[in-house]
Amino acid sequence: MKTPMSPSSSTSLLSMRKARGLSPFLITLLAFIVFVVTLYGEDFTCLLGQLDFYSQDDVAPVGPSPRGGGTERKQKREEEEEEAAFALGKRPEGCDYFSGRWVWDESTRPLYQESECPYIQPQLTCQERGRPDKDYQFWRWQPHGCDLPSFNATLMLETLRGKRMMYVGDSLNRGQFTSMVCLLHRLIPSSSAKSMQTSGSLTVFTAKDYNATVEFYWAPFLLESNSDDAVVHRISDRVVRRGSINVHGRHWKGADVVVFNTYLWWMTGLTMKVLQGGSFDGEEKEVVEVTTEDAYGMAMRSMMRWARKNMDPRRTRVFFTSMSPTHGKSGDWGGEPGRNCYNETAPINNATYWGSDSRRSIMRVIGEEFGKSKYPVTFLNITQLSNYRKDAHTSIYKKQWTPLTAEQLADPATYADCVHWCLPGLQDTWNELLFAKLFYP
Repeated sequence: MKTPMSPSSSTSLLSMRKARGLSPFLITLLAFIVFVVTLYGEDFTCLLGQLDFYSQDDVAPVGPSPRGGGTERKQKREEEEEEAAFALGKRPEGCDYFSGRWVWDESTRPLYQESECPYIQPQLTCQERGRPDKDYQFWRWQPHGCDLPSFNATLMLETLRGKRMMYVGDSLNRGQFTSMVCLLHRLIPSSSAKSMQTSGSLTVFTAKDYNATVEFYWAPFLLESNSDDAVVHRISDRVVRRGSINVHGRHWKGADVVVFNTYLWWMTGLTMKVLQGGSFDGEEKEVVEVTTEDAYGMAMRSMMRWARKNMDPRRTRVFFTSMSPTHGKSGDWGGEPGRNCYNETAPINNATYWGSDSRRSIMRVIGEEFGKSKYPVTFLNITQLSNYRKDAHTSIYKKQWTPLTAEQLADPATYADCVHWCLPGLQDTWNELLFAKLFYP
């Protein structure tokens, strides 16, 4: 309950005016401070107890890191990465796994067949849903000046023996999780030695002989939100709760490798609603509206704070997968205006391409917050290399949850999914990059 300023407080303020050496401006400032602290004392106590939003130490301006010592911090992070858990060696000097080009490769692609992996969701089985071409399966990512280490499923499973690997995020992270399961399960021929189970937000693939699990946890914002139901979550008026990472985080504890992602669900406009008090369903609640970038930065700080408190970098690893691009505007790559990824069968070959559907400001927030991180989170920068792959989306070749209208059937581009990706395909490359950074940072 907010307490009004008492008469004694007013009297003490009047007496301050008589104090020698105090200017009228200072008297006014002191009076204002006393008034605010008295009126909003409980609110300040709450805010100071949660410190998850707009603290001077957390908010970074757009541009380079606001603090000095950038070179020293970069060197420290590189040293930590070299000593990271599970590392077997270093990547070649000067090799950037995320800078390169797509090359056609029929000898090693795809890494598995769609029909061989029973765990692919019907939203991602493009061949089963009638896609006429398979070209999207034969492109391999080639970094400039070096090669990606070949994905070794045996090494991956042996490394996970007695351990938990967890993907946390939205449906795009679920696709990467499914890709990893498809890459590994072939080494376990007996169906009785492996299983896949879903309970609420958690899906677990178990390799029984290895006492290992690969898991996916649905948390599209990482923070608690009104979209956390794993099945019924298509809510347009999205709200996240400040300081709520542990609502989901308690389910992540004990994992040895965690792969986070969050992006798509934040893209509701230029602002985001944040619940600061009360409950999502309660009548009395305090909701503020902030820029998407500020809200996203809040989530990044919460994620890294959780990692710092719950993960030991000497034996565990934390990854973050950057934003997955969409291809909803064909005019971006010189295609027919008003169209999208529908009927696209080849990658974009413009090395500088960056679609209008991807917000650079979010990438800047990621760079700023990771630059200040006190915990070594390994960044998987899949955004640019995925930007080239307008051909790899599920498009119309997926299970449709609602009947299509006559208008949609007449113009398939109107219901093409230019967000998600066919499997096998692009997301296998994301896991190849994860493999490379896990073992050869």
